[in-house]
Amino acid sequence: MIVVTGATGHLGRLVVEDLLERGVPAGEIVAAARTPAKAADLAARGVQVREADYDRPETLATAFAGATKALLVSSEPGNRVAQHRAVVDAAKAAGVGLFAYTSIVNADTTRMDLAADHKATESAIRESGLPYVFLRNSWYFENYTGQFAQTLQNGAILGAAGEGRISAASRADYAAAAAAVLTTDGPTGVAYELGGDVAITLAELAAEVTAQSGTQVVYRDLPVAEFEKTLAGFGMPAPVAALFADVDANIARGALHTGTGDLSRLSGRPTTSLADAVAAGLKA
Repeated sequence: MIVVTGATGHLGRLVVEDLLERGVPAGEIVAAARTPAKAADLAARGVQVREADYDRPETLATAFAGATKALLVSSEPGNRVAQHRAVVDAAKAAGVGLFAYTSIVNADTTRMDLAADHKATESAIRESGLPYVFLRNSWYFENYTGQFAQTLQNGAILGAAGEGRISAASRADYAAAAAAVLTTDGPTGVAYELGGDVAITLAELAAEVTAQSGTQVVYRDLPVAEFEKTLAGFGMPAPVAALFADVDANIARGALHTGTGDLSRLSGRPTTSLADAVAAGLKA
């Protein structure tokens, strides 16, 4: 039995779909979700749907009952260390034989504030004694392509990343890697540094959007403090604006770059190219 948490989210749902495509019987997949009704379509296909609310540990014991493998898709920043610990405890109690976790690339070396929760979660997993695999994901292309309407309207991508290279890949790429780990007998106690085959800069992203859309889009590189202030001016809560400004500051230092090739090796295919990601984003 394979349990996928956050199964109604963007990444978790893709993992479930990938497991089905790989031939895992639907009845041997558990789509664990805070709101099971949102997974009604998966239930209709025979997937087991179970409630799994990270803030209500009593739901987690039932969610992990009978699990042999599990994927913890990280929750949103906030209270996620405590939430993740509750999931780890439930998985350990259930005797899960493989526990995979979606962490962040270069988690053990980065200075990025966003990585702190991931580092703490990785530590909790190690301390639990569960056989684990850390799927350290770099940035999603969708973090940018999902904002294309605003990008085209403004004619600009704003940031503070300088010429830092980002090993971006699509959610589908990361989902395929997770599904591969869950369906093969690979090593445990390992961390995969996952990212796109070809790293990009935000200036290159802007140029590709310009080329494909016919609308001039430029990358405007701002000082970190000014970028943070700009994000707050767009209505982003101050702590979130600070978090994302810090991400860009660390992108400039190479924090979201990896050249391991782990993602394409695990998924068994080249990662999504910049051109394909932009094309998909413009069609969305």
